[in-house]
Amino acid sequence: MERNIVHCDLDTFFVSVERLLNVGLVDKPVLIGGTSDRGVVASCSYEARKYGVHSAMPMRLALRMCPEAIIVRGDHDLYSHYSSMVTEIIEEVTPVVEKASIDEHYLDVTGMDRFFGCWQWTQELRQRIIKETGLPISFGLSVNKTVSKIATGQAKPSGELFVNSGTEKGFLAPLSIRKIPMVGEKSYTLLRNMGISKIGTLQQMEAFTMKHVMGENGVTIWRKANGLDDSLVLPFREQKSMSKETTFQQDTIDMDLLRRTLIGMVDTLAFELRKDQKLTSSITLKIRYSNFDTHTQQVKVAFTNSDKLITEKVMALFKKLYSRRMLIRLIGIKFSNLIYGAYQTDLFNDSSDEVNLLQAMDKIRLRYGSQYLMKGICAPEPPLRKGGDHAP
Repeated sequence: MERNIVHCDLDTFFVSVERLLNVGLVDKPVLIGGTSDRGVVASCSYEARKYGVHSAMPMRLALRMCPEAIIVRGDHDLYSHYSSMVTEIIEEVTPVVEKASIDEHYLDVTGMDRFFGCWQWTQELRQRIIKETGLPISFGLSVNKTVSKIATGQAKPSGELFVNSGTEKGFLAPLSIRKIPMVGEKSYTLLRNMGISKIGTLQQMEAFTMKHVMGENGVTIWRKANGLDDSLVLPFREQKSMSKETTFQQDTIDMDLLRRTLIGMVDTLAFELRKDQKLTSSITLKIRYSNFDTHTQQVKVAFTNSDKLITEKVMALFKKLYSRRMLIRLIGIKFSNLIYGAYQTDLFNDSSDEVNLLQAMDKIRLRYGSQYLMKGICAPEPPLRKGGDHAP
């Protein structure tokens, strides 16, 4: 059976939500993100993009490029609420849904053309989302995820595009290679140096040539350029949680040790979230005392994978949960309600320096292993020398 895959993307999602609450922002250049000089742009309106502004840009630079821009602090909880509204509408009528991020969904509607016609069905779903939430949304429909995602980009803003089966290569050929998912700055520069700027040129190359130049990643890019993608639409509830626990060799009330242990566990788990391109909205802290009494405390947060935000929530939970001076045997942290998502940092709170540092650390960990790079506070203490001093 021929597949029918839909990619939906809420247009300038954060900005659109803010405009629902403040009509004064409509048709104005809007920047969502940190308000300090060292803040980062989390999202921006199309009016601001005309000046060259883009997400993850330092706020100071964005304001130099677009001085008349209106800055809005941003509200993760508010955006998560509207994201959930959209997800509920989609899941109510769609057989298989993958939530790719807070504002993106993949829908597998294969077989539904027997009853409704996939194109008409998707158009009606889009109109329902717009009517019930007030948010603009675009979608692309094709036989696979890659072509549908690219089609959505071409349909924006607030549009829809259907790529008929068998026309994928023709649709992709005139587009820039930047449109291919997985082509970042490094791959783009390499391909441009080879004289390749359009997807059509890449289609004319042999797969083994791309493999020779770029390895297996080159073959994947070549397949996407040719409209080939057999990846499945995976429901976002595939992994329900991830957790980490530490049992101490000796029961302890050493607050410094407990704090370093908690930060270390958050550091490890948050990196795993980002590596798997996932977000969590539920954090649970577990404490087991020396008498084996076990207590847990949970907090709901906006979807995130930010070390900084999660650490703040975990330490607040610990302060709330640990209310008696009893020796602790075990502590643990669990992230649940996981979805796929691409937030690398908390762009509303982190500075551009923090964003760049975390991204650089993640790249090193992905290449060499997480055990070779960690925060200083997470590092094990050096052994004691004679006299009780730590070795240098």
